[in-house]
Amino acid sequence: MRALVVGATSWGCTLAVQIDRAGAEAVVLCRDAAEAARLGADRENRRLLPGIVLPDALRFTDDPAAGGPVDAVVLAVPMQRLRENMAAVLALAGPLPPIVSAAKGLEMDSHLRGSQVIAQELARNGREAPVCVLSGPNIAREIALGQPSASVLAGADPGVLEPLRAMLMTPSFRVYTNDAVVGVELGGALKNVVGIGAGIGDALDAGANGRAAFLTRGLAEMARLGVAEGARPITFAGLAGLGDLIATAVSPRSRNHFVGEQLGRGIPLAKILDGMVHGAEGVETTRAARTLARRAGVEMPIVEAMYRVLFEGQRPPDAIRDLMTRSAGDEIVPPPILPS
Repeated sequence: MRALVVGATSWGCTLAVQIDRAGAEAVVLCRDAAEAARLGADRENRRLLPGIVLPDALRFTDDPAAGGPVDAVVLAVPMQRLRENMAAVLALAGPLPPIVSAAKGLEMDSHLRGSQVIAQELARNGREAPVCVLSGPNIAREIALGQPSASVLAGADPGVLEPLRAMLMTPSFRVYTNDAVVGVELGGALKNVVGIGAGIGDALDAGANGRAAFLTRGLAEMARLGVAEGARPITFAGLAGLGDLIATAVSPRSRNHFVGEQLGRGIPLAKILDGMVHGAEGVETTRAARTLARRAGVEMPIVEAMYRVLFEGQRPPDAIRDLMTRSAGDEIVPPPILPS
C-alpha cells in the first residue's frame, strides 16, 4: 500500500515514519523542492522533529504525482492551511483514493471541521473520494519515538477504514475505528481550547483539584457543543475526547498547554506565538468554537473565558475568578459519559 502524506510537518513526518513501520510505502509532499531535497539528504526534520531518523524508504517530493498512483492520501497540515493543500490532492489524476484528515481544529472563517473542508473542495471541483479522520492523544514526538500510543480512525465505510488501519497500526501504535466523524473531529478541536486553560491553571498553581475540576467541566462543554452539532455523546468519553484532552492538558510537549502557561505568566499572546516553531490550533479554534456555541445556543463558560483572555485582554487570574464565582447549580452528568 502506498500513501501520499501531504505536509512535511512534525505530524506529517511522524505519520510517514509510522506508515513505513507498518510495512507500507509513504511519499511525503513538501512545500517546495528545497525542502524535499533537504529532508531526503538529512534523513531528519531538524527544525520540527529533531533527532528522529527518517527511514531511507521514505520519499520526499514537491510534486504530488511524482510517486505514481497512491492508495491513500493523508493530510497532515495545520487546519488553517488544509483548504489550500487540497490543491495537491485535486492534482492527482484519475479516481481519488481515500483521504484522511489528520488536522485538528476548526477553519477560522467558515468554522468548518476538516472533513467538511475536504468535502467542500471535492464538490467544488467535481471530484469524489471517501473522507476519513484521524484523531486522538497523539503527541507526534512520542509516536515517532515508538512510545505506546493509540488513535481513532473515523469514517462511514468499514471497508475503507480497515486497509487504512493496517497502513498505520503497529505494536506501538493502536488504531481503533468508528463511524463517529463529527464527534472525533470536534473532540480533537475543542480539547485544544481546554488545553490552553489547563496551561493557565498550571502557571497560576491552581493545583490538582483545580485541574481536575477544569478538565471535567471542559469535557462537559465539549460534549454539549458536540451534541448540538450532531455528534454522539459517548464519543467524547473515548480517545478522541477524554483521551486527547488528558494528553493536551498534561504533556510538556503540548503546544496549547504551553500557550496557556505563558499567558498565565503574563506574556502577551503575540509574543508567545512569534516565538513558537509550531503553531497552536487552540487559539483560532477558540474563536470558532465560541461562534458555533453562540449560534447553537450552547452554554460554554470555559470557551468564553478563553476567548476573553486570548482576544479581549482579560487577565488570566480574573478569568479564573469569573469561572469560580458563576452562579452555582446542580451538576448534571453530561451525556458524554453515558450513551443516549
